[in-house]
Parts: sequence; structure tokens; C-alpha cells
Amino acid sequence: MFWYITLMVGLTTLLFFYGLFHFLFMRNKRLEKRMKRYLEHSDSKKLDKRKLRSLVDIRLAREKLGKKVLSKEKSSKLEALIKKSGLPIKPEEYLFFQLISVFLVGMLLFLISGDLVMLFIGAPIGYFIPLWFIKKKIKDRVKAFNEGLPDMLTTMIGSMRAGFSLPQSLQTVVEEGEAPIKDEIELVLKEMQYGSTLEDSLNGLYERMPSKDLELMVQAIIIQRTVGGNLATVLDKIVNTIRDRTKIQRQITTLTAQGRLSGVVIGLLPVALAFILYLIEPDYIGALFSHPIGMIMLAGGAVSGTVGFFMIKKITTIEV
Repeated sequence: MFWYITLMVGLTTLLFFYGLFHFLFMRNKRLEKRMKRYLEHSDSKKLDKRKLRSLVDIRLAREKLGKKVLSKEKSSKLEALIKKSGLPIKPEEYLFFQLISVFLVGMLLFLISGDLVMLFIGAPIGYFIPLWFIKKKIKDRVKAFNEGLPDMLTTMIGSMRAGFSLPQSLQTVVEEGEAPIKDEIELVLKEMQYGSTLEDSLNGLYERMPSKDLELMVQAIIIQRTVGGNLATVLDKIVNTIRDRTKIQRQITTLTAQGRLSGVVIGLLPVALAFILYLIEPDYIGALFSHPIGMIMLAGGAVSGTVGFFMIKKITTIEV
């Protein structure tokens, strides 16, 4: 019965926040699509002024909420972080997701354990979950970009040897490439069309995709435009260097897999075991939190486990 009530409360909460999010942030997208249809067929249909006013009011309310919660500097940093991740959301939408995560994780742990303390433990965890997700998306996006970079350079080399200019070869990458390379190079070309120089656009690409391999490409292009030379030949050598480095990195990843897994086990096993024991028999593990010796043991275990985790991570992290 308890688990049934917990499930129903959690499901109701999730549906409530989903409906609220859909009303605040998704409704305007539906209206934008409808507005586009209205504008395309303006001779036969008229734009609904009430719905347009509703769209404007929701947009202004969302921006007002973002300005109250976030300063201009924090909003810019958060917007840059979201832009790197490639997620189609805005800073105020991220704050809304963060609020949902804080409430859901805190309430879920509270309903499972029945202890109010777990509510205050779960809330900070929920606060950092969206940030962790965005950073993971950035890491995955940079990794995907690095994996597709050799093919992108090969396409550029073939285009330039066929007589195309550098912007034309970048346009070929956009036409033949896949995300995220396609999206990032398309943004570079748009910036150039809006008046930005090639150097500034490529440096902006490197800021969004902090990759050592991309840095080699950007520096080679900038140097070639300054002193001259055959850019296709230089990029061909860079492609070979990138592929050799990727091969070595994969070999290192394979050889250090066991050590990295040991670090994860050392870091998570004590926490997971303590949490399970707390759920099964709170009185059994409660002495660790109430007795001075138990608290000393917890502190010592936390310090030694953390040190061991970072030592293993340091040993297994080899830069190429």
C-alpha cells in the first residue's frame, strides 16, 4: 500500500510539472508554428490577436522570471554553457528544469525512506543533476566532434584540391556532414555572412568545442592565411596526426579500463551500501551517525575513499 501511494504521488507530481512546463515553454512553439502557417496563407486567414498577445505575455513573463533569478553575468555564462551542449533551451527554461529536479529528487527520497532528513539530502542532489546533464552533453558533443573531425578535414582537403576556396569547402562539409560538425560549421559560415572574419569565427568554434585537434586545424588555417602556403597539404598532415593520436588514445583507454572501474567501485560502493543499509535497517547503521566513534569512522572512510578515487583517476588519466 505504501509503495502504491508513493508511486501515485510521484506520478502526479511529475505530470503536474510536465503540464506546467508545457504551458509555459512549449505553448509558444505551437503558436509560432501556427503563426507561420497564418503568415504563409495571409490572404485566406487572419492572425488571432488574442493568441498573439498570449504568446507575447508568456514570453515576457518568462524573461522577467529569468532576470529576477539570474543576474546578467550569470545568465550569459549559463547561456554559453547551454549553447556548448547543443540543447535547444534557454537559461530560464534550465532554471525551471532545475526546480523540478530539486522537488522530485527530494520528494522521492523522502517518500522512499519516510525520513525528513532525506528530503534535505535529495534537494541538493536534484539541484546539481541538470548541471551534470549539461556538462555530460558538452563532453559527449566534443567527443562526437573529435571523432568526426578527420572525415571533415578529408572532405575539406578534397574540396580544396578540386579548386574550391576555404569557405566553399566548409559549405561542402555542411552539406555532407552530420551533427554536431554540421551544426558548428554552419554557424561559422553564418557568422562570416554577418560580417565576422574567418579568424574570429574559427576562434569562436574553438571556444564552443575545446579540442586540441581542432586547435591544430584553426592554427594551421590562421597561419596559412598570414604567411601563405598549401593549406590542403598542411591539413593532410594534421589528419594523419589526429588519426595516430586517436589510435593511441583508444589503446590507452583499453589498457586502463580495469583501473578506472576500480576507482568507480571504490567511490560508489561504500555510499551505496550505507544507503541500502539505512533503508533496510536504520537502527543498525544509526550508531555511525550518533556515536562519536562512528562519526570519526565515517569521516575517515570518506576522506580515504575520496583520496583513493582521485589517486586512481590521476594514475589512469594519460594525456596524448
